[in-house]
Amino acid sequence: MANTFVIRNKIKPFKKKISVSGDKSLSIRWVLFSSLSSGISIAKNLLMSEDVMSTIQAVKKLGIKVFFKKNLCYIHGNGINGYKIKKRTIINARNSGTLGRLILGLLINTTEPIKLIGDKSLSKRDFKRITDPLTKFGATFKLKKNSLPLKMLGLNNPKPITYTENKGSAQCKSAIIFAGMKTKGKTYIKAKKSRNHTELLCKYLDLPIKIKSKKNYDLIEISEVKNIRPLNYKIPSDISSSAFFIALTALTENSEITIKDVNINPSRIGVITIFKRMGIKIIFQNQRIYKNEKIADIFVKSPKKLKSINCPSYLNSGAIDEFLIIFLVAAKCNGISYFKDLSELNQKESPRLKLGSKILNQMGVKTITTKNSIKIFGKPNLKINKKIEVKDFMKDHRIFMTSVIAALSFGSQWIIHDKNSINTSFPEFLNIIKKLND
Repeated sequence: MANTFVIRNKIKPFKKKISVSGDKSLSIRWVLFSSLSSGISIAKNLLMSEDVMSTIQAVKKLGIKVFFKKNLCYIHGNGINGYKIKKRTIINARNSGTLGRLILGLLINTTEPIKLIGDKSLSKRDFKRITDPLTKFGATFKLKKNSLPLKMLGLNNPKPITYTENKGSAQCKSAIIFAGMKTKGKTYIKAKKSRNHTELLCKYLDLPIKIKSKKNYDLIEISEVKNIRPLNYKIPSDISSSAFFIALTALTENSEITIKDVNINPSRIGVITIFKRMGIKIIFQNQRIYKNEKIADIFVKSPKKLKSINCPSYLNSGAIDEFLIIFLVAAKCNGISYFKDLSELNQKESPRLKLGSKILNQMGVKTITTKNSIKIFGKPNLKINKKIEVKDFMKDHRIFMTSVIAALSFGSQWIIHDKNSINTSFPEFLNIIKKLND
């Protein structure tokens, strides 16, 4: 039972200021961009999670020097084409879809065969969405049922492509951008709106990228990159990690929280828009721009009542990692909440739509689900009077953290398995929970 977490009591009202860990998306991208740079890059507040450490191990396998000193991470890049790849190289992405998918774009001009593997969860996720466009560049792949493990063989002179990315996958888009950076000529992408951290870093580094933003999609043009300067970066706090504490505050009467230095990139704050529409008071304080990213302190105050929402689909891509915790808030709303067009949610670490519904049902909340939608029949006065056990969720870190927030918000005894799953994205999660409970 060492890997289980037991909660027996609701959290008491609180008024706190906290800081959460560094943004996972930016931490992984910093490692990858720095590995391509010419010189030494330094990061502060790098997220020390399993996904980020897997990324560091991956670039080390490609001949990149990485070391830590006094809470700083140093990466010595060898240039845009500086990877040194040995024969029979195997890269283990473990649980990180971001690493597994983005690294393939960086390896587009690699002429040594490379094998990419992952853990049980990642090995069930779709990689054809990445190999299809990269095949158009000229790379060849062998996959197991469109998933990992896979073998890749790049080529000396990949050819530029024109590609339409219509899933709203920032990972797919970023993999194509990285491949385009290593390709002579111009690569064009028509991409459904999604996270744009890769594009913003390209712009900050003065790389040859052009972006035309339309209502529902972006037109991206990327040319061959000759050189990337080192990138010194203080990683801002993660909005996805912050969302758990925003929800906990909203579900706990007479509570307030301020979360410091959070990345509020407009492509990531769908969760904020949704929460505001549900009646949560959220204010961005001390807003500023840092290396093209928007940063702010987030102030949250618990509302007297929560409102149900018919969530528009255009908000999905900006909240795709936060829907589990959004569903939990909907459980206490007055009325029926409806979320649709969420098939992408099942491309995550677990079938989150199905498992999220299952947890709500265990709590006594009625749901109606399809393969890509969910209706949640809110119960503003929900009280739980039975023991709840959460297990068999493919070690999905967000399932674990959502369950913890549910237990602290609604009470009763909860036994939550796979505590170590938080090491994937947010190792400090339970330490912050403890501080709020003190």
